[in-house]
Amino acid sequence: MLDLVYYPYMASIAGKKRGTATYYYLVESARVDGKPRIVSQEYLGTADELAAAMRGGGLGLPDRVRHKQFGDVAAVWGMLEELGVAGIIDEVAGPRPAGQPLSTGTYLAVAALNRLVAPCSKAALADWWKTTAAHRFTKIPVAALDHRRFWDAMRAVTEQQMEEISAKIAARIVAVSGIGCSSVALDMTNFATFIATANEKAPIAQRGKARQKRTDLRLAGLGLVVTRDGGIPLTWHAYPGNKPGVTQFPDMITQLRTRHATVCAAAGLPAQTADLTVVFDAGQNSDANFARLAGTGLHYAGTVPASDCPDLTALPASARAVIDQERFAGLTAFDTRRVVYGAQRRAILTHSPELHQSQARGFTGTTLAKAGKKLDELAATLARGKTRRGRDKVEAEITAIIRKPWVRRVVTWQLDGEKPADLRLTWGISAGARAALEEELFGKHVLITDHDDWPVAEVIAGYRSQSEAEFSFRQLKDPRVVSFSPMHHWTEHNIRVHVFTCVLALQIAHLMRRQAERAGLHLSVRELLGQLAGIGETVLIYPSTGGRPKARRLTTELSDDQRKLYQIFGLDRWAPRS
Repeated sequence: MLDLVYYPYMASIAGKKRGTATYYYLVESARVDGKPRIVSQEYLGTADELAAAMRGGGLGLPDRVRHKQFGDVAAVWGMLEELGVAGIIDEVAGPRPAGQPLSTGTYLAVAALNRLVAPCSKAALADWWKTTAAHRFTKIPVAALDHRRFWDAMRAVTEQQMEEISAKIAARIVAVSGIGCSSVALDMTNFATFIATANEKAPIAQRGKARQKRTDLRLAGLGLVVTRDGGIPLTWHAYPGNKPGVTQFPDMITQLRTRHATVCAAAGLPAQTADLTVVFDAGQNSDANFARLAGTGLHYAGTVPASDCPDLTALPASARAVIDQERFAGLTAFDTRRVVYGAQRRAILTHSPELHQSQARGFTGTTLAKAGKKLDELAATLARGKTRRGRDKVEAEITAIIRKPWVRRVVTWQLDGEKPADLRLTWGISAGARAALEEELFGKHVLITDHDDWPVAEVIAGYRSQSEAEFSFRQLKDPRVVSFSPMHHWTEHNIRVHVFTCVLALQIAHLMRRQAERAGLHLSVRELLGQLAGIGETVLIYPSTGGRPKARRLTTELSDDQRKLYQIFGLDRWAPRS
């Protein structure tokens, strides 16, 4: 076998002996963390094949060429193995059902892998598997991925077992990655399903206030608690879509407190729930929920609508002080105490110039513009004198058009005439009311917290971590990667298992994003998976010379970022071997 000499990003030829034959590879090596590592290798052939190639012979042109999905599938599978996901599930769920080719944990890990890189139905998953190189390094044959096998695996896990599995996976994530979990963000949303109205097997899917504006569809609700560090989901809660998130808050808080203690204990961290701070938005506010928080001993950082605090929003700009110019770029704040939801609480009024400008543009260019267009259309209709609607109905329509509080404050209107044919509408925008509204509310938030010990800047930074939970929901609604949809399940239990695999996929995605970021690559989840998806595997099939056709597998040429990702996620261990 040839000896290798390592130089930074130097190539050499290495021979690997298997049985009586030696196979040669073009190997690229580099120093990683001060140690020599092989970062890529490409199969060249046997000594006879290399000699024939030098003489102009060799294998010749291939009969067929196949392109396989490799980089993203391999990176995700590596993360699943590092966390031991399949083993955790199998440990809790017990022996696989009779006749099931793979373990329950393996099926659910594959389902999460598919959710992450190429969401599809279980019926289409086997066909997708054929387009990847996964069967080569996972040793999972396509024949084992019949959709009925996935259903068997989903039924093999009870709801109570899912709770235990989720807790153990969260603990494993904290132990492996070292993420901080002393501050978390909580949020809730719902997802549209295509479950038929007459289906009584899925009471979790109900009609309610649809976040995706699909009021014609039944909804499934989902609550998430994610870490401030990296946005990694620690716990989740599925609930009927007709229930507002504020009613699910107590269950989420109870679950969070238990999960936090479990995670800390498993990761060897101090399990002091009083050190845990929960961040949430105004949608979770109620007297009962704040009372529930007080009973748990958990800290919190939240917000109340600025319009509910006229005493604070009326303060002059001179009352506010600049807070950490380097971090928050011109943000000012006023720190005080006031009665909020039945108790004296610390309240911080903040004003962001950037948010102020954004709200002003959106109010003028979108909200007012839409209302103005509808008022103009109504005025034109009335001017033609052919309407049959009475004055009361026209006034009701005007009220509906300007129903939003901010619009109502600045729009003035007058309806003349009594008979339908004589009705005439004139309207305008009060410049004074518009200026007063902007001065009073634009760019302002009122934060509340029980952290009297935190500097104002830390309270602001803590509350802004709420964006991590919102980002997680946006990611789950991305149809291409880490997606909740399409969901092809019609029973309560299978929907809950589907949610479990989606949250697991989200955990893996954000761990990968965090790992890449710590290595200097600042990529969104979609960008990260897009770069990894570009690392493909090409299979060259050569004509048979009496035995089996010869196959040569090559990794596609890598860009600089792809080369870094190749190293970050250790793709060499899954690299093709001819």
